[in-house]
Amino acid sequence: MKFALATLGLENYPPVVAPWERTSGGAEILRYARKADSLSWDWLTIPEHVVMPNEMVEHMGSRFIEGMSGAAVLMGATQRIHMLTYILALPYRHPLLLAKQIATMEFIAGGRFTLGTAVGHLEKEFEALNVPFEQRGKITDEYIAALKEAWTSDMPSFDGEFVKFKNVVIEPKPIQKPHPPIFIGGNSKPAMRRAAQLGDGWIPWLVTAENLPECIQYMKSLPEYQEKADRFEILVTTTAYAQDDHHVAYGETKIAADRDGVLREIEGLQKAGATSVQVRPPNTDTLDQCLEWVEWYDKEIIPQFR
Repeated sequence: MKFALATLGLENYPPVVAPWERTSGGAEILRYARKADSLSWDWLTIPEHVVMPNEMVEHMGSRFIEGMSGAAVLMGATQRIHMLTYILALPYRHPLLLAKQIATMEFIAGGRFTLGTAVGHLEKEFEALNVPFEQRGKITDEYIAALKEAWTSDMPSFDGEFVKFKNVVIEPKPIQKPHPPIFIGGNSKPAMRRAAQLGDGWIPWLVTAENLPECIQYMKSLPEYQEKADRFEILVTTTAYAQDDHHVAYGETKIAADRDGVLREIEGLQKAGATSVQVRPPNTDTLDQCLEWVEWYDKEIIPQFR
């Protein structure tokens, strides 16, 4: 079992934002990242939205960082831990630019990046970026193929509907081979198919231990999954969100904080088929309290599942 730690301070998502996060800045975020780096956490997860439509601020908050620059800063501030965008909407960036950004971070920081990506869901955000919302699935599939070509070919070329390139050199290449892992987000069957067919892992959001086995069984029915079953990551958040697919709350989001509750939570997800979990610390009044809990989790919980 691997453990991803949500990087607090990068967003102000109303259902889970802690009091200290509301006024946090770079110093607090870097201190948090370095604490995780000094322990045994596998990833820091990095959220992203480029713009937030006004009507969604109530449900999602106003603060979301840009994922690539956020990952670069955190990689530069740490030595060991990997970064995982959770998630980056792939249609927002030309794949050559994204391939170069990721390869550059890997080249300088010695690898350590996992691309968590999906088709995206905020139509107004697509409109602001002049990206066709209705074609986001086709764009995502093509961009994934283009990323792999750019990362792995000495003489990359691509002739798609949305992106074309040839007669170019793209260096440096990523450190991780054949390319940085790609985890696909989304709770729908198309997202699961995309993960099984094109990805190295699946990172759903509103999937629980109760419905995870059914999802895994569906992916196992796909021929492409069988080829990568022994190395395919299924990363599920431990946060019990009480939100629908549109981020509208219907109850209180819950985060287990005590030892027995956390152990039951991880054991349930592991039994259901998760290979990794994303953990968000419970709400605390101060950063010091939060870091104490992160260290407690590292000492008391993670060793039970290694």
